Amino acid sequence: MRVVLLGPNGQLGSDIQRWHEKTGAPFELLALGRDRLDVASTDAIERRLEGIDFDALINCTGYHRTDEVEDNATLAVAVNAHAVKTLAEVCASQRARLIHISTDYVFGGDAGRADPLMEDDPVAPVNVYGASKALGETLANLVLDDLVILRVASLFGVAGASGKGGNFVETMIRVGTEKGELRVVYDQTMSPTSTADVARVIIRILVEDCAPGLYHVVNDGAASWFDFAREIVARARIDSTVSPCTSEEFPTRAARPRYSVLDNTKTSRAIGPLPAWQAALDEYLRAKGHIH
Repeated sequence: MRVVLLGPNGQLGSDIQRWHEKTGAPFELLALGRDRLDVASTDAIERRLEGIDFDALINCTGYHRTDEVEDNATLAVAVNAHAVKTLAEVCASQRARLIHISTDYVFGGDAGRADPLMEDDPVAPVNVYGASKALGETLANLVLDDLVILRVASLFGVAGASGKGGNFVETMIRVGTEKGELRVVYDQTMSPTSTADVARVIIRILVEDCAPGLYHVVNDGAASWFDFAREIVARARIDSTVSPCTSEEFPTRAARPRYSVLDNTKTSRAIGPLPAWQAALDEYLRAKGHIH
């Protein structure tokens, strides 16, 4: 089996390559970075991929700088929606599987939500990024049957998020260490998720040829960003106070979902249970040398 990986240098792409090697390289993996394929151009996608024979394609690319996207909707739709449709069309022509990474940010419009979101719950994005990712899901579904969409959330991985200067965990450790105090929103609840665990699921899906469809791939449990920050500081033994604040006290260009916890029952039944986010955080902190 030959698998193409787009977005190999980000948090998730890096962990996919790492876990591919750790599991004995069960298939051939061809990593194509942005220098070799710019997904913002649908013509470039077709030209670059038409000469490659592959059985599956993992799409980890995306324009995901949520605040910046608010003022760049055209580029967001090009990368997060139209490019995804083109990738699905190329996969259809090759009779190949597409594994596409989506997000919990396709949700959020149900302000009173308090129960984890299932795969068949209606999308309701509250920002341009979420809307562009929801459109990408829809367009890919229109042209490809052998499609696996994985919705992930609040990712933290050893490589750090490209363009974001690391990830939330590293930011909390850095700012907490430097300033000795953190103020973090408590009224946004989500599913903290390790890219290592998402990568393991992707490898399993490919090796075991799991059924196509939509899956929520997140670590078990839920947390507010305040809860998450407090655990990071405690587990990494950072000498810092963590205080809660409201979203209104910490305004951002793009609105964020107040509740976007994903239910991972379907994934757990297909692949096996995913670790609790606290256990995933410990594994991450050990890998980065923050704890021993």
